[in-house]
Amino acid sequence: MKKPPRPRQYILTLSCPDRRGIVHAVSGVLANNGCNILDSAQFNDVGSAMFYMRVHFSDELDGGMALRGAFEQLGAEFAMSWKLHDASYKPRVLLLVSKTGHCLNDLLYRYSSGLIQADIRGVASNHEDFRALTQSHGLPFHYLPVTPETRQQQEAGLLQLVADEAIELVVLARYMQVLSPGLSRALRGRAINIHHSFLPSFKGANPYAQAHARGVKLIGATAHFVTDDLDEGPIIEQDVVRVDHALSVKEFTAMGRDVESVVLARAVTWFMQHRVLLNGNRTVVFR
Repeated sequence: MKKPPRPRQYILTLSCPDRRGIVHAVSGVLANNGCNILDSAQFNDVGSAMFYMRVHFSDELDGGMALRGAFEQLGAEFAMSWKLHDASYKPRVLLLVSKTGHCLNDLLYRYSSGLIQADIRGVASNHEDFRALTQSHGLPFHYLPVTPETRQQQEAGLLQLVADEAIELVVLARYMQVLSPGLSRALRGRAINIHHSFLPSFKGANPYAQAHARGVKLIGATAHFVTDDLDEGPIIEQDVVRVDHALSVKEFTAMGRDVESVVLARAVTWFMQHRVLLNGNRTVVFR
């Protein structure tokens, strides 16, 4: 006997001014439309009086448009910003890289291994170094060289690539170019960067060598959304690893790159799973 098809699964994310009855109302809409909640998380930000919620559910009746119509009414009633995502959908991603490839290599391995539910559409770079690596994963490589004189033209080409591929997330996997304010604004909420978490200390070249010379005891990394403020966008994830005097600069650097790779992969994964909600200059991350 042929098994019936499995119900479609969705993820609902929402934010609205906090008030009594939000969870009850959301649960009621789902129950009334034949849906079954699989997992749910919520957060009340006392400081901003805002409420955030993520609900993963199955649509047992395949309600489709009726379900969306019910949430339209609910959204109007609660002044709610909401999105309904197909849980099986893989967001379209573009990776950016320059001449340091540890984060790129890690993301491509996770992608090829099915560990990240993303539709990576290609890699763009201002250098040719990782063309072979990219193409070995069956992905297109876009060479977009940049100089101070051609920066505006290069960024226009990058935005055109984002538009042509309908990119939903741009990942700066150690892309060592500062995005212009215009490009940062165009990618607001859909571009993630990674950097060592020494900042604002140890700026410029060889930050791990600078940290080694100062005898730091912790090495870390920060993944955040890109904004006009350089390296100061809403933070998605951070982590640290302990180091000591017995380690060389090479070992410092290797450990730092490991942390960067893991932190960026977590941030990208959580974005793909719709676990990251913007909360002003901060984020709400439902793990």
